[in-house]
Amino acid sequence: MIADRRFLHAHPEEGWCEFETTWYIVNRLQELGLEWKAGIDVIEPSAVMGRNADLVEKAKKRALEHGVPADFLGHLGGYTGAMAVLNTGRPGPVTGIRVDIDCLPIEESNDPAHEANAGNYRSVYPGFSHACGHDGHTAVGLAAARWLSENREKLCGTVKILFQPAEEGVRGAAAMAAKGIVDDVNWFAGAHIGCSARLGQVGVSHFGYLATTKFDLRYHGLAAAAGSPEKGRSALMCGAATCMSLGSLPGHSQGITRVQIGRFESGTGRNIIAENAFMQLEVRGESTEINDYMAANVEMTVKGLAAAYGVDYELTRMGEAVTYRGDEEAVSIVKEVAAQVPGVDSVVDMNAKIGSEDCTMLIRRVQEHGGKAVFFYYGCNHPGHHRGDFCIQDETSLPIGFGCFVGFIQRINGVK
Repeated sequence: MIADRRFLHAHPEEGWCEFETTWYIVNRLQELGLEWKAGIDVIEPSAVMGRNADLVEKAKKRALEHGVPADFLGHLGGYTGAMAVLNTGRPGPVTGIRVDIDCLPIEESNDPAHEANAGNYRSVYPGFSHACGHDGHTAVGLAAARWLSENREKLCGTVKILFQPAEEGVRGAAAMAAKGIVDDVNWFAGAHIGCSARLGQVGVSHFGYLATTKFDLRYHGLAAAAGSPEKGRSALMCGAATCMSLGSLPGHSQGITRVQIGRFESGTGRNIIAENAFMQLEVRGESTEINDYMAANVEMTVKGLAAAYGVDYELTRMGEAVTYRGDEEAVSIVKEVAAQVPGVDSVVDMNAKIGSEDCTMLIRRVQEHGGKAVFFYYGCNHPGHHRGDFCIQDETSLPIGFGCFVGFIQRINGVK
C-alpha cells in the first residue's frame, strides 16, 4: 500500500487525464483476479463536465510513451476511472466504496524536509502534484481490492470499489453515478484523508459539505485601438464589472452561501481594447436549493452585463456537487469498526459545513433507491490541503483508512 501510494505520488495526473493511473489500477486488479470495468464502461459521457479534449489527447500520448498498451487505451474510449467487482456467488448485500484518483495543478515543494523529497518520490511532472491525498486514497482502494481477493471465501454478496476520476472541481462522480454502476448498491462508504482529522483520529459525518456549481465564463467583445473606443467592445471591462457584481450577490436567509472568482484573464496590450476575457468561478450553498439560487443569480448577472457591454458570452457548467446527509445505520457501523482499528486513538463526529465533495453525487444516487451511505475522514498531520507541501504520513495514516473500509465491508458482507 505504501509503495503504491509513493509510485502514484510521483506520477500525478489531473482530472480526466488519469490514463497511466487507470492502467496501474486495472493491471493490479487483473493480477488479483478481480472483475474490472474502466473508462467508458464506468463513465456516462453525457454527464461529463470539465473535460478538456486537448489535455486528454496529450495525456493519452504520454501514456502510450510510458508503456500503457494501445488496446487498453482504446478500450477506455477516451475516459478514465475504474471499478473492481467481487461477486462472491453467495446471497448478500451489495456494498460499494469509493476512492478518487486525480491530482492538482500545483507545483510540489522543493523543501528537502518535505516528505516526498526526503523519501525520493517527489512528483516527476512539473506543475502537478498530489496535494490533496488522492494518491493515498487510491493506494487504500488497491489494498482493499487485495483484501477482497484474499478473503473472498469469507464474504457474501457483492463488493464494488470505485476508483473515481476528476474529483477536483467536482467533475467525475456525476458521470459515474449517471452510468448506473451504484444503482444496485445497498451500502456505500466514501472517505477523505486529513481535512480536520489529525493523525490517529477518525471523524465520521452525519451531515456536511456545501452544494456547489463550477462555471467557466468567456466574454467575446470587439478589439479596437484605444484611441477609437467607440469602435470596440471591451470584454475586459465587462469581466471586471462581472467580478464586482458577483462579489456583491445577495446571500440567502436560509443558509450559508459562497461566491469565488478564482481566475480572470483578459487583454493583449495597454492600448488595445480587449476582445476576449476568461473567468473561472464557483458558487456554493448550504443546501442544493440555496446553491441553485446562487447559480441562477450568476446566470442572470452574466447575461445582463453581456447585454450592457455589447459582448457575447459562453457560460459553461464545469462541475457540481450536492450536500451530504449520512444514514445513521451506516454512520454507526463506521464508528464501531473504526474504534477497533490499530492506531486509532479517537473516533469523533465531524460535520463541518465547509468545502464540497463530489462523492455526494454517488451518495445521493445510492440513497435515491433506498441504499445507506456514509462519509468519514481518517486523519493526518498536514499544513493545509491544496498546497505544495501537503503531506500525509502514509505509513501511519493509510493503514487506518484501510482498516475502516475493510471493517465496513466485513461487517456488512462477512459470512455470518
